[in-house]
Amino acid sequence: MRSLILLGLVGFAAQLVDGALGMAYGVTSTTLLLAIGTNAAAASATVHLAEIGTTLASGVSHWRFGNIDWKVVARIGVPGAAGAFAGATFLSSLSTEVAAPIMSIILLALGLYVLIRFTTFGLPRGNLGKPLRRRFLAPLGLVAGFIDATGGGGWGPVGTPAILASGRLAPRKVIGSIDASEFLVAIAASVGFLVGIGSENIDFAWVAVLLLGGVIAAPIAAWLVRHIPPRILGSAVGGVIILTNVRTLLRSDLVDAPGSVQATAYIGIAVVWAAAIAYSWREYHRDKATESVEAVEAEMGRRAAGEASTA
Repeated sequence: MRSLILLGLVGFAAQLVDGALGMAYGVTSTTLLLAIGTNAAAASATVHLAEIGTTLASGVSHWRFGNIDWKVVARIGVPGAAGAFAGATFLSSLSTEVAAPIMSIILLALGLYVLIRFTTFGLPRGNLGKPLRRRFLAPLGLVAGFIDATGGGGWGPVGTPAILASGRLAPRKVIGSIDASEFLVAIAASVGFLVGIGSENIDFAWVAVLLLGGVIAAPIAAWLVRHIPPRILGSAVGGVIILTNVRTLLRSDLVDAPGSVQATAYIGIAVVWAAAIAYSWREYHRDKATESVEAVEAEMGRRAAGEASTA
C-alpha cells in the first residue's frame, strides 16, 4: 500500500513538472520504476499506459488555458507516434540485463541535456511568431517518439527544447503543444509494448495510481505554466534525473562500482546540481531586473514622446 501511495505522489509530482515545463513525466516516473528494480520494458509500458490518461487531461487543461498550437500538434504528433511504436517493439525485444543499463544511459543523457540546456541558456525568445515547418517537426517527432519509448521518457526533453530553441513559438504554447501531442505518442508506445511483452508483464495497479496522480496535477500544472520559472525548474529536474540514473548505472552489472566510488559520485553530482540551481535562480532574477528596467525606460520614452508632441 505504501508503494502505491508513493507511486501516486510520484505521478502527481512528475505531471506537475511535465505540465509546467513540457517534459519529465516519463523520464521521472521511469527512473523511479527502474530504481526499485522494475523490468525496463515493463517500466516504460507502465508509464506510457498511465500517460494515455495524463496527457489527455493535460492536453484538455492546456487547451482551456489557450496554450496549444494545433498545427504543431498534428505535424509532430503523428510522426512521433510512428517513432514511439518502433521504439517500443525494439525495447521489448531486448533482455532485461541489456535493456536496463541502456535505458539508464538514455535517461542520463536526457537529464544532462535538460540540466545544461536550462541552466546555461534559459529560454530563447528570438524569431517569435515565425512558422514552424513540417520538415523540421516531422523528423523531430520521429526521433523524439523513438527515444521516448526506448528510454521510458524523452518526448518532452527532446521536443520541448528543440522547439524552444527555434524561438518561433511562445514558451507556454510549446509546452501545451508538446503535452497535447504526447497523447498520440503514449497510445502508439502502449500498443507497441502490449504487442511486444503482453499485458501479463504490466502491473495495472501501478498504472492506475500513476494515472490518478497525474490527472490530479494536470490542471494545476497548466495554470502554473504561466507563473513558475521554467529555467529554475529545468535545472532542478535535470539534477534529479542525473543523480537517480547515475545511481542505477553504478549499481548495475555493467559498472558494479565500489561503495566509495558511488559516494564520491553522488557528492560531486549534488554539488554541481546545487550550483546549477543557484546559478539559474540568479540569472532568472537578473533577467527579471533587466526586463523591469527596460520596461521603465520604455515607458519614460513614451511619456517624453507624448509630452514633446503636445508642446
